[in-house]
Amino acid sequence: MSNPRYANLQKVRNDKRTYSITPRIAGGFITPDNMIRLAEVARKYKATLKITSGQRVMIIGLKAEEVDAAWADLGMEPGVLSPYSVKNVEMCPASFCKRAKQNSMKISMTLEKRYYGKAAPNRVKIAVAGCRNACTSANAKDIVVLADVEGYIVRVGGSAGFHPRLPDEVASQLTEEEVFLMVDAVFDTYCEMADTGEKLGIMIDRVGFDQYKKAVLAIYEKRKEI
Repeated sequence: MSNPRYANLQKVRNDKRTYSITPRIAGGFITPDNMIRLAEVARKYKATLKITSGQRVMIIGLKAEEVDAAWADLGMEPGVLSPYSVKNVEMCPASFCKRAKQNSMKISMTLEKRYYGKAAPNRVKIAVAGCRNACTSANAKDIVVLADVEGYIVRVGGSAGFHPRLPDEVASQLTEEEVFLMVDAVFDTYCEMADTGEKLGIMIDRVGFDQYKKAVLAIYEKRKEI
């Protein structure tokens, strides 16, 4: 039997299959009403709540026949639409942090809305941080935007998985508007150059960072002229 839609199979115990669901919570910012709703749904189905590393709340321990009903009760969008899509945009609370060099919240939320569920060769994580301290483990993400006093830095290809990889720096001293153009160029170049199932960092190592960066900057400069 295939897994219920927008659910992940958990560890099978005594031949019993249970599933988890993870609603979309943009950047980890959640309203009190949605937090209460999550708790009520977990209680209704005798499930467990887990705060994830991706700034969301997962409901664990649902039976297959409960998944659709739980989604209906929540009335929320799934956090991940497909394994071959942008998984999430993680962000620091720059508007509230005394260490922030720029208020990067506008960039964070705009990217979250623009890239939610966007198709990609493999799963993609994006992170935005208001300073080089890079909270949310930003340097372990596929695309990272870091704020500095002089502007924004964009790095690519980070990973904390089976093959840890530090990201490569594509550009620095960018304005807010330039960040959006650069991230679009980074993402679109990845989609054009990668094989299906290939992560961004692995693709960069295959084709060479210099070649990848050259392709990104060519797209960026062309679009900047428009």
